[in-house]
Amino acid sequence: MEKNFILKGNVCYSKDKENVITKENAYIICVNGISKGVFEVIPEEYADLALIDYGDCLIVPGLIDLHIHAPQFAYRGLGMDMELLDWLNEHAFPEEAKYADEDYAKKAYGMFVEDMKKGATTRACIFASRHVGGTGILMELLDQAGLAAYVGKVNMDRNAPDYLREKDAQESLSDTREWIEDTQNRYVKVKPMLTPRFIPSCTDDLMKGLGELQKEYQLPVQSHLSENPSEIKWVQELCPWSDNYGDAYEHFGLFGGDTCPTIMAHCVYSDEAEIRRMKEQGVFIAHCPQSNENIASGIAPVRTYLDLDMNIGLGSDIAGGSSSSIFRAMVDAIQVSKLRWRLQDSDLKGLNMEEAFYMATKGGGAFFGNVGSFEEGYELDAVILDDKTLPHPQELILRDRLERMIYLSDDRHIVGKYVAGEDILS
Repeated sequence: MEKNFILKGNVCYSKDKENVITKENAYIICVNGISKGVFEVIPEEYADLALIDYGDCLIVPGLIDLHIHAPQFAYRGLGMDMELLDWLNEHAFPEEAKYADEDYAKKAYGMFVEDMKKGATTRACIFASRHVGGTGILMELLDQAGLAAYVGKVNMDRNAPDYLREKDAQESLSDTREWIEDTQNRYVKVKPMLTPRFIPSCTDDLMKGLGELQKEYQLPVQSHLSENPSEIKWVQELCPWSDNYGDAYEHFGLFGGDTCPTIMAHCVYSDEAEIRRMKEQGVFIAHCPQSNENIASGIAPVRTYLDLDMNIGLGSDIAGGSSSSIFRAMVDAIQVSKLRWRLQDSDLKGLNMEEAFYMATKGGGAFFGNVGSFEEGYELDAVILDDKTLPHPQELILRDRLERMIYLSDDRHIVGKYVAGEDILS
């Protein structure tokens, strides 16, 4: 597929967490799937490239979802009156058990991938279920859709129902190795990721083995951290030797560092020591505001993480979150931060649009490398948004049009989508 072209339109992208660059009637040069930058006039050396003119539409970087559970897509919007641990037992575990049936997995994952393809998300870090076959089906469907993703076969050998729990650490590790060997080089944009569900669902033997697999295959890691007070207390009981929840992961070599890229979802109740270690280890935080609202976990101190220049992006956390839209996650992040400021901690001011947009694009995209911006050298992920169905009685500056799209847009406003320079909607 041709990856050399020029996009024309109203371009918006983050320079940093404080500044969104907006350029009207600008040109984005794409060569071999990589941005050569944004220009007011086409440079002579690129004059022969095909021009795709999107007129008055907005062109933004593809959105990044750092935390989403694909097998939970089918029951999003259910059980939203429960807290985390009850919700897992009542809804998450029974649904995930169904993915042992590969026909069911193909049908349900097909719905999930279709939703991802038509939305504004171009890259995601995805939990599958514990089943090797079903997880392979999900990866195949994502590749066929042209999306980029890390996908995890979930590990869980304790504290889960018999119908879902893996027999023991040995079986879990054997299945994980089989899955890694089968998928690590199969796709260009879809890759495996180690995924211990969370400390309560993984024995020490399993965590130790996953740490050894991580070193052997140099895979990234994703899991959950300090989401809920009951969960944190449970981790303290299961791992009395640990200093905190994050330390339990680090004990097994699964908590960041130069050779272990790591995403931890939520981080609602991380204490100072845990935050300091996340910062030192370069751990990415997946802020999932809607999920934290729905299952009553709380409001993460995102202002603290931003002010400390920590790695942070957004997650939809389907099905704790009921919407897969990262536009919705931006809005929720802004709104809950204001509630935390007003009701809980007046020292942590609320987020603004620029900060939320940064987390949804360049902030989360950094986990994938140079992703989430149109600056030179970044992979060309782009979403084209047509806001003509959102009329306004006066002319708006481009920054304000972008803010309205964040708050008001849905899939109907998406008229183009590119992942690593490939048009995946045409």
